[in-house]
Amino acid sequence: MDDQAPPQPDPPDLIAQAHRLLAELHPDALGAVLGGSAARGRARATSDLDLAILVPDTETTRRELVRHEGRPAELFLHTLADIPDVLRRDRALRRGTMVFVYGQGLPLLDPYGHVARVRDMARELLAAGPPELTPAEWERSRYVATCYLDDLVDTAPTERYEQLATADFLLREASGLLTAHLGAWTGIGRWLPRRLLAADPRLGEALLHGHRTVAERGDPAPLAAAVAEVLELVGGPLREGYVQPFR
Repeated sequence: MDDQAPPQPDPPDLIAQAHRLLAELHPDALGAVLGGSAARGRARATSDLDLAILVPDTETTRRELVRHEGRPAELFLHTLADIPDVLRRDRALRRGTMVFVYGQGLPLLDPYGHVARVRDMARELLAAGPPELTPAEWERSRYVATCYLDDLVDTAPTERYEQLATADFLLREASGLLTAHLGAWTGIGRWLPRRLLAADPRLGEALLHGHRTVAERGDPAPLAAAVAEVLELVGGPLREGYVQPFR
């Protein structure tokens, strides 16, 4: 155990704070769910509160960033009328952020049973998984990943800024292809490696290790090899013959 690690807050304290936030800022809430690290008992001293809040239809669906008792909080406010579209749009992005919050988060408030019904909707979408890519989306992603792969291999080791920027985009594109191939959810930020490793521990680790190798040693070979393996799973690299129509 690292003696220098910051002390971890007690999860029940964060739950109590979330209740106080609701009472003070949204006393008319029809329901609320706590998501993120606080709901999973993995919060750090600087972790924010992620709250999905059901509000009356007289309000608007929106996202608010506030600070409560010194802690940042991200509030996702949804009217009951908007919830079906919110979840459908969220699934269409293939990340399912709100789908996961409602489906797997910690219910804090549900006086009318609305949260339970939304939870059922979210869990149905989780079970269905993300939508499949269309043929045009598959081709576009293969083409983009191929371009970034070629650029990475072609970039001189001395061009570190260009090499790192290209590796970042290549990791994201290849991760999207791999998770789509497996019918798995993808993610952004910290959720990209989590979802990638959950979808394919071996190849996901190869992509992440390759990206790290570029960053630490300036060696693109491991990442290039991992991306080439991903491309072979989805039809191979796409260069000549690709056509992107503009509408």
